[in-house]
Amino acid sequence: MAEEAVLGETEAPKEAPPEQIRKAVAGSAMGNCIEWYDFGVFGFMPAILGQVFFNAASTSEGALATFAVLAITFVVRPFGSFVFGPLGDRIGRQKVLALTIMLMSGTTFLIGLMPSYATIGPAAAVILVLLRAIQGFSAGGEYGGAATFIAEYAPDRKRGFWGSWLEFGTVLGFAMGAGFVTLFTVLFGEAAMLDWGWRLPFLIAGPLGLVGLYLRTKLEDTPLFVELTKKQKVEKAPLKTLLTKHWSSILHLIGIVVLLNIADYMVITYLETYLKDVVGFGGNTPLLIMLATMVGVLLLIVPVGSLSDRIGRKPILITCVLSFLALPIPAFSIMRAAGDDKNALQLTLGVVMIAVPLVLILSVVASTLPAMFPTQERYGGFSIGYSVSTAAFGGTAPYVVSSLVDGTGNTLWPAYYLMGAAAVAAVPILLLPETAGVSLRGIVNSRIAQRKRAKAVPATG
Repeated sequence: MAEEAVLGETEAPKEAPPEQIRKAVAGSAMGNCIEWYDFGVFGFMPAILGQVFFNAASTSEGALATFAVLAITFVVRPFGSFVFGPLGDRIGRQKVLALTIMLMSGTTFLIGLMPSYATIGPAAAVILVLLRAIQGFSAGGEYGGAATFIAEYAPDRKRGFWGSWLEFGTVLGFAMGAGFVTLFTVLFGEAAMLDWGWRLPFLIAGPLGLVGLYLRTKLEDTPLFVELTKKQKVEKAPLKTLLTKHWSSILHLIGIVVLLNIADYMVITYLETYLKDVVGFGGNTPLLIMLATMVGVLLLIVPVGSLSDRIGRKPILITCVLSFLALPIPAFSIMRAAGDDKNALQLTLGVVMIAVPLVLILSVVASTLPAMFPTQERYGGFSIGYSVSTAAFGGTAPYVVSSLVDGTGNTLWPAYYLMGAAAVAAVPILLLPETAGVSLRGIVNSRIAQRKRAKAVPATG
């Protein structure tokens, strides 16, 4: 890592009014909600989608084909981050976020209108990949922008609390996608879902996107970005500055996000399929267990985020790493044994053992990562690092793990993968400075934050 310097002491940012902060958080979280709503739909009916678009001969083959589509389309995500991230640093966060939510929700909606393999043959798979590529491209500028938007609006002393709502939107979106799939499956049956019912969850993304677009068009840009424009300090070529001066911070962020993404996509996207195809639980039991787990995660995210404002982000991140080093093998062993005994309670215990460490990193990521870059390059640096890591490790995780389990017969591969990710993330997390309560003004890079916390101001929001 390059040697860092610290800018001198800066005064605390002026806080936005509480109502404005709440609107900013709601508008930001809505886009992440829609992105993960899409993953919830794909993750909870991969076998059906594999048969609809690829004419798969079996449920496992259909699931593998669907996960392959998810992995392939992640390849374009970094390209979107190289476009939308620096653009958000140059023209503003709000304008770019309005565009990304239109693209994401629109492509998900269009999938629900698509003809199937039975109607147009292999062209169905081609169109699906193209739509997913557009969705992935737009998602490349979504999460980094949304996290930046919230972080730059939030009071310094409550950035953990407000930032945790972004991941609340993540889990809520996934739970909604999974919930609609479960509801329609129960109401109409698997035969109807395979015939026409699969379209319904995708079509719901249309009105969700309109609500999100409305919220985002009503937002003002962040106070920190507005200050930059008034001082004429907006970068004319933020991408060039990022690649020449902040490459070390981008690599630092990638190392941390390896664990976030592998755990996130493994648990939220792949685990339900694992419970069905590997553990051997039939019916709706895996769906219901995962939905119940998501509800539990939702209840914990914001309190843990708020806790990080008091005790710091690093203790929570270190606890997360240690948990993912120690718990995956026992957790997946418990799940496998539960499948042999058909014990749903035991199965739930195994899932919870993996979900709780995930809560720890989900709760603090949106308040931790924006503090790794200066305001002039924050959107671009966050988006590029996050998207590269997501494409390389997160989006491919379900496909890689599923292939390893199928190819070797070893059902503990998900545990090994999680433990490996935790080992990789341990070093960059230990190198990270504590940024709880530290102003985002004057940040130079990812290794050293301002040594002095922002001046105390009355709590708002």
